[in-house]
Amino acid sequence: QVQLVESGGGLVQAGDSLRLSCAASGRTFTSYTLGWFRQTPQKERELVATINWNGDDTFYATSVKGRFTASRDNAKNMGYLQMRSLKPEDAARYYCAADTDGSGYRYWGRGTQVTVWGQGTQDTVSS
Repeated sequence: QVQLVESGGGLVQAGDSLRLSCAASGRTFTSYTLGWFRQTPQKERELVATINWNGDDTFYATSVKGRFTASRDNAKNMGYLQMRSLKPEDAARYYCAADTDGSGYRYWGRGTQVTVWGQGTQDTVSS
């Protein structure tokens, strides 16, 4: 079993940065890949980034490549998603998830809300 708790979401202006955290407990942290996903009521859940057990293999969605960075601190059982140059279209509820055996993400946190405003629009997700 893996328990995941996200934090760090909030309201930011377009162009700002935000760092999300994922606190993990339960199964040995270094035994699984972490994934970051996001979802809005208008869109299907989207894979944003993944990071393997030791952090030397990452994946990013095209929409966030070059702006988002996934990392992990295995000593602290923490995963992070550093988000830079945020855009209104990045507004979503962000989730971290664990893939413990390569068959998919079976363990999920409850998510943290990210709202980005600016450029005359405000995109938000109601929890």
